[in-house]
Order: sequence, then C-alpha cells, then structure tokens
Amino acid sequence: MLRKLLGLNEFSGQPDFIRLMASRFLGSNANQMLLVAIGWQMYNLTASAWDLGLVGLYQFVPVLLLTLFAGHTADRYPRTLIIATCVALQAMVAALLLMGTAGNWLDRQWLLIVSLVLGTARAFQHPAQGSLIGALLPASLLPRGAAFNAATMQTTIITGPAAAGLLFMQTGILVYTASLVLLLASLALMLFMRRLPSAAAAQPLSLDALLAGVRFVSSKPILLGAVSLDLMAVLLGGATALLPIYAKEILHVGSEGLGALRAAPAIGAVICSITLSRRPLRRRVGRWMFAGVTLYGVSTLVFGLSTHFGLSMLALAISGAADMVSVVIRHTLMQLDTPDEIRGRVGSVNTIFIGASNQLGEFESGAVAAGFGPVASVVSGAVGTMVVVVLWVRLFPALWRRDSFT
Repeated sequence: MLRKLLGLNEFSGQPDFIRLMASRFLGSNANQMLLVAIGWQMYNLTASAWDLGLVGLYQFVPVLLLTLFAGHTADRYPRTLIIATCVALQAMVAALLLMGTAGNWLDRQWLLIVSLVLGTARAFQHPAQGSLIGALLPASLLPRGAAFNAATMQTTIITGPAAAGLLFMQTGILVYTASLVLLLASLALMLFMRRLPSAAAAQPLSLDALLAGVRFVSSKPILLGAVSLDLMAVLLGGATALLPIYAKEILHVGSEGLGALRAAPAIGAVICSITLSRRPLRRRVGRWMFAGVTLYGVSTLVFGLSTHFGLSMLALAISGAADMVSVVIRHTLMQLDTPDEIRGRVGSVNTIFIGASNQLGEFESGAVAAGFGPVASVVSGAVGTMVVVVLWVRLFPALWRRDSFT
C-alpha cells in the first residue's frame, strides 16, 4: 500500500534510483539535524545572533565559490563516487561534533569550521545528485522521478528538524549520534550502487569548461526562462525570513505556531510532489509552470494580509504546493533538454540560482520589512511575483508554449 501511495511501483525496475532516493532521504535528514544542532549549540555558547548568521554564511560561501567547479567535477568523474565521498565527509563532521560535545571541547571556532566543511560537501554533492537522476531513469520516468525526488527532500525538511528538536530534549550527544548513524547508512547505500562511467571525456580544467553550463543555459530560452522565473519568484515572493515576526506580532501564536508556520509550505510541497509522482503532467507543461508561479504569488499575498492563523497556514501550504509544480517542471526540463555529458555543469548553474534566490530573497524581505513593515514586504513581494509572470510570458514565449516534456 505504501509503495503504491508513493508511486514506487513505477520504479520497480530501477533499483539504483531507489537506492539513491533512500540514501538521499537518510543523508538529508541527518543534514537537517546537523543544521539545527549546530545553530543551537552556537547560540548556547555565544548568545550571539551575529554568530548564528555566520553559521549560515560559512555554509553558503563554499556553494557560491565552488559550485561551477563542482559541476565540472560531476561531469568528469563518476557521480556515485562523488556523492559517496561527500556523504563520508559529512559523517566525519558528525563524528567530530559527537566527540567534541561528549568531551566538552567544542567551541565557536570548531562550529564555524565544520559549517565550512558541510557547505563544501554540499557544493559538490548537489550537482552530482541532480545530474545522476537523469542518467539513471529513462525519459518516460523522469517527470515521476523529479516529483519523487522533490517529495523526498521536502519530507526531510519536516522530519529532520523535528527529530533534532526531540533529541535535544535529552542531550546534544543523541542528535550527533543519530546523524552519524543515518549518514553511515546513506553511505552504505551509495556504495551498493553500480558505478556509472564518467558522463564526459576527460578534459583539462579551464574557464571555458567551467562556464560551459552557463553558456548552455543562456543559449536555451526554455531553460533560461524556467530557471530565471523560479529565481525571481523566490527572490520577491519568499516570506520565510519574516515568519518569526508574523508568529509573534501579527498572528500571536508564539514559538509553537512558528514551528507550524515553517512546516506548512513543506507539507503542501510533499502532498503536491506525491501527487505529481503518481499523476505526472503530460501536456501544457509551460502553462502549468506559469500557473504554479502565479498561484505561489496569490497565496503569498493572502498570507501577507491574513491575521488568522488557520488561513495563514492554508496559504503557506498552498504556496509550497504551487512552488513544487514549478520545481518539478523546471527540474524535469533541465534533465531532458540537457545532454548527459554537461548535466553536472548545468545543474551547478541551477544550484547557484536557487542559492542566490533563497539568500537574497531573505535579505530583500528583511530590508523592505525594516523600512516599511512586514506586511508591506510580503504583499509587495507577492505582487512583484505576479508582475514577473506577466513579463516572463512575453520574454520567454517558447516556455509558455512548451507542451510536453519530451
């Protein structure tokens, strides 16, 4: 029954894809737990909001600096080996944190160092994982595979932090122990996968090779439109950074309500991605993408104006589901429209766009909220998202007219 609900029966002949998804589920849960634990321990040690910001910055900088090189690496070397190496590095970080907590010698500098290492591992892991899906599945299964992959990731956004919170009720040692066990299990699954050959012939590292993904995306109006549409939607319409203000000052629901608000978009995204895995889109995929971004803007507008907790939760859940429609379509188009020998570098471009939209989106929301208030920030961002949809229909008509994935 569970296999049927999740659509796993469709992948019964793809054991390596199932192993990859299981490995990603375990590893992503561990990563979410580590992020919560590191932030919690840093604040316990320093009581500094600045240091909390540094934890995020130290994890983001390697992604920004290394992602293009990581995409080149994903095309030149076996992707399963790259992922396994990254997971092993994360397991070493979990073991170090476990020993430091048990020995009571973990300090601010160590937490910043491990944040840098985790960011470096993710910079190489994400392009390799994203491009591997397209190499494992036939074209007919890619829309389902993209949806199932998205459901896997969104589920860990809910379960990982929740597990970390429960384990921290006892001691930090339990969080790092659980993370280490999950990462070792994730590593074992990766090692059991068949090793696919390198996607591209060996070529020297050069600026031309690094920028191949950028040139490819720039030359494909459909891909450029899809990636930039998602970038602008998240950049303008994201309200995540302001959820603490809404929970405390507008909805008056406290920290418990804040946790529910943060989980709501992921819940909507999981439901949508499971639905798309079972019933993938087949026609008018371009219009579906624009419709998803439009609904994302409308639901964000409703959340920005709402003063009722239930309505706010519903609006956030719908925004997560709408965003997932866009994510699945974009990811599927990138896998199908990109030759395998360059998928890693194209995936690295996508990673940079996503990272920039999330980080800059939080900054944009905070900056507008500081000047005009949180409601004005969310509402103006939502309206901006809907304006972008209208502009992108005119700028990228090929994306609007795209009918099927293949």
